[in-house]
Parts: sequence; C-alpha cells; structure tokens
Amino acid sequence: MQRASRLTRELSLLATEPPPGITCWQNGQLDDLRAQILGGVDTPYEKGIFNLEIIVPERYPFEPPKIRFLTPIYHPNIDSAGRICLDVLKLPPKGAWRPSLNISTLLTSIQLLMAEPNPDDPLMADIVQYKYNKQLFLLNAREWTKKYAGQ
Repeated sequence: MQRASRLTRELSLLATEPPPGITCWQNGQLDDLRAQILGGVDTPYEKGIFNLEIIVPERYPFEPPKIRFLTPIYHPNIDSAGRICLDVLKLPPKGAWRPSLNISTLLTSIQLLMAEPNPDDPLMADIVQYKYNKQLFLLNAREWTKKYAGQ
C-alpha cells in the first residue's frame, strides 16, 4: 500500500513539476514506468531524446527502482544493455540508495551523470577513452546521439 500511494504522489509531482528536460509516465501498470531525458546543452548528447525504462520493485522505497536506457548511448558509465553505473541506484553498502530519495531525484542524477561522466568507475572499459582522449569520446558520443537519439 505504501508503494502505491508514494508512486502515485511521485508521478503526480513529476507531471506537474518535472525537473527541466525530464518527463516520466506510467507504462500501463503502476510499477512499470517510462522516462525521457533530453540531452543537456553543451554536452555531446545535446538535442538527443533518451528513453528509459523504470521498474519499481515491491519493496520500494526501501529498495531502489531498476532504471535502464532503452535508447543506445555512448557513455562510460552506461553499458550496451542500458544499465547505469550510479551509486544512488544501488543499496548500501556498495550503493547510496536511501528511502528518502525518489524517482525525480534519480532521473536528475542520471541527467547529471550524462553531463559529467565518471571515468574512474567505468561500466564500459572501451569507452574509458573519455579520460585519455576526450575529443574522440565527444565525437563518438555526438555520432551515437545523432544516430539513436535524434529527433
């Protein structure tokens, strides 16, 4: 019951006061959500629209939602299956998830990760070039954005 009322409240807030560049909605059932994040200005993802899947577990908010990119993205912290390496998406002790966080906060954190990759914790070792050859990374990320997330 707590999960349903909290999700309803969060979705209502996301609909009326969404974070800039983020939209989120139900995909049929209450625990199956979709979101879109617009690529940030002055990032290689600019003008891209990235779709995400959010699966809310039974134990939410005591367990974090599972979020993954449906749109392919060239990013060192996001793998080819769309999984995201971000501490707030994992339970402690390895992660930083807390029940006080919400879906809006998570989506904003993902948007920030897109703008500022963490090359010291890569999920995609071959994209670690972000750290060593930033120009090549930016070129590839822009190409992928145009190819997969173009409007």
